[in-house]
Amino acid sequence: MANIGKSISIRGDLTGNEDMVIEGQVEGKVDLPNNQLTVGADGKVKAEIHAKSVVVVGRVDGNIFGLERIEIQATGRVEGDVTAPKLVVAEGAQLNGAIKMSQQGNRAESAKPEKATAATSPEVRKAG
Repeated sequence: MANIGKSISIRGDLTGNEDMVIEGQVEGKVDLPNNQLTVGADGKVKAEIHAKSVVVVGRVDGNIFGLERIEIQATGRVEGDVTAPKLVVAEGAQLNGAIKMSQQGNRAESAKPEKATAATSPEVRKAG
């Protein structure tokens, strides 16, 4: 696991292939497609984030794309759009942006309308 400490400030693109915790400041783009990114309590990120999963305890200014899930904890602040199949927003967290939840996988497949089946169709009953 990689850590960016409180006293570290990075400007530019940040990519990697391991889990990362940001306690310092990052400005640019963060790309961790196969790993988890945690923005710690003292972390301040001004970037577009792409990661397998994202946990926000600090502050993010920018759009977040989570392949599996995004979690915004009670002290977390997000100013930007979030896109992930699973979203957890704790009581007290702040999220100012659009939310898009889609299933993981091919974007073209997720855009197709679902066919109605017995499991998804509403049940209709006759009165009387």
